[in-house]
Amino acid sequence: MNLDAVRTFVAVRSGTIDATFRAVTVPPRRLPDGIEAARVFDEPLQLLTGPAHEFATARAVTPAQLAGHRIWMPGIVAGTEWAAYYDDLAAAFGLTIEVTGPDFGTEPLLDTIADSPALATFVGERIRLLWPAGHELRRIPVHGPTPVYPHSLIWRGDNPHPALAALRGHLGSAHPAHPGTWTPEWAQRPTP
Repeated sequence: MNLDAVRTFVAVRSGTIDATFRAVTVPPRRLPDGIEAARVFDEPLQLLTGPAHEFATARAVTPAQLAGHRIWMPGIVAGTEWAAYYDDLAAAFGLTIEVTGPDFGTEPLLDTIADSPALATFVGERIRLLWPAGHELRRIPVHGPTPVYPHSLIWRGDNPHPALAALRGHLGSAHPAHPGTWTPEWAQRPTP
């Protein structure tokens, strides 16, 4: 276990560092004065289905295969960075991403997905989900290309806290960009 990483996590969780993780939909030069951001992690999406879904036994699916299938993402709020991400993902691949219905949390979403032969949802590859054994949910990688959610660390530029520098260093080295991925145009990394 990396004790420096644990100390940094504790510093962030205890409020001694002001930082957040978000997708940044504007160029860094358009952030408010004093705010800095660095792209630190691209999280691959997976399709989550119930056992009766058409793709339940697939080893992987492509975004093109998902066109015409209902992907349910309740609770997406218009004007947020994650709404922009899923709007662009849907437009790029002709997906039907439904945002209707109340967002009662993860458990009701998993219950609905488990019982539906037609609904699926997206989850991040590193998101840990626990569900009752009877749900028999399936996590299916999406490849060709792999949609990734572009997480950035955002912080105040005048924050001298040493744990912030350690966190930035750790995150910047831990997750390099991978070929064969898709992100919206606003999240494209410049070519070196």
